[in-house]
Amino acid sequence: MNIQSVETLMADVADLFMAPVLLAILALFIYSLYAAGRFISLWMLRRKNAGAYLLALKQGRVETLPGYQVHNFHVNNPLACDDELEVFALRKLELLRMATRIAPMLGLIATMIPMGPALRALADGNIQGISENLIVAFAAVIWGLVISTITFWPASVKKRWFASELINIRKLKGAA
Repeated sequence: MNIQSVETLMADVADLFMAPVLLAILALFIYSLYAAGRFISLWMLRRKNAGAYLLALKQGRVETLPGYQVHNFHVNNPLACDDELEVFALRKLELLRMATRIAPMLGLIATMIPMGPALRALADGNIQGISENLIVAFAAVIWGLVISTITFWPASVKKRWFASELINIRKLKGAA
């Protein structure tokens, strides 16, 4: 097997990845909109119950409060150690963090796959073939970045919320 046939085989196999990558980008976009909606809902719930949460902390009461997921996990699992609470918080952030990181990678993959056919079209002098492949390439990377942008902010804010809840739980445990 010569090197040219290996290169052709690799290019042909890479082309097979295009449809699954584009479907994954579409699925991540739908998830990002869903996650943004859930984040807004959670933000409104936390805002509504912030006073009750702060009062419960001040009085040292341990009760469930809508919108405070790590706190509620602690209330429902009072024997959970700090590590278990942290794992719970990380699990709650996992999909958001993965979408934030994976979407740009998939966008880059979907950008690079059509570059081969675009370069072939360039060599053949086929301007339409170049533009068709480049449109798909650039659109894919933009979609990946948009998904990452949509999911980054909720992931960052929720991480801060969960860290604050963990600190407050440690204070409650210390006071008990």
